[in-house]
Amino acid sequence: MSEITSEKAFLEAYSIHEYDVPLLTVDMAIFSVLEDQLQVLLVKRAQHPSLGKWALPGGFVDTKRDKSLAETAKRKLRAKTGVATPYVEQVETFGGPKRDPRGWSVTVAYMALISAEGVELVADEASDEVIWVPVKKMGSEYSLAFDHQSIFEICLERLKNKVQYSSLPVNLLPKAFTLTELQRTFEIVLGQTVEKKSFRRRILDAGILEETGAMKTGSSRPAKLYQVRPEGQAYFFPRTIEGKR
Repeated sequence: MSEITSEKAFLEAYSIHEYDVPLLTVDMAIFSVLEDQLQVLLVKRAQHPSLGKWALPGGFVDTKRDKSLAETAKRKLRAKTGVATPYVEQVETFGGPKRDPRGWSVTVAYMALISAEGVELVADEASDEVIWVPVKKMGSEYSLAFDHQSIFEICLERLKNKVQYSSLPVNLLPKAFTLTELQRTFEIVLGQTVEKKSFRRRILDAGILEETGAMKTGSSRPAKLYQVRPEGQAYFFPRTIEGKR
């Protein structure tokens, strides 16, 4: 029988270092729409390992500051973009002895969707550059460190799949937008056009938007400006989106 007679005594005597502890990080595929293209945020590493290589933003979990993995993800996102409350979703966990030369490592991958409006990209001691890159250039013009290419591809696939039956693209837009701008954002992420009348009916019937009371004016006819209700940031439609007929 163990000499330790209570759980409290057991925990006081226990050391986490009795077992090998893997490195634990969070890596993020941060998506936005710029120049009519879906883009992802990359950082150029300023430290070893993989010094000078492009990577997804991320970093180690801070066990003293972060109360959850989501807090780590939001902290890293805020550090790179200044955005405090975007749409963030945990996608998948990756781990193994070969993904990081520093040792057995685990990373939890998140994707975030933000509007590029008002975002100021910030480099720090861990990154020489922070840039937006069109997703179509990934893998060909940009080679990523570690297993970040696989992480990016899985996050992109998750996004494209969910856009077919959810409202996620609303998180890529500024606070106020027109229905035409929303439709175009859906089309950019999907990589195909959608049927206008069906799209507008689906969006308005869902009740996830509200009119701002303002109009957007310019070269074309004035258009109503809308904003997203809180429940509309991750709304699931009863059927998938329809392509152009």
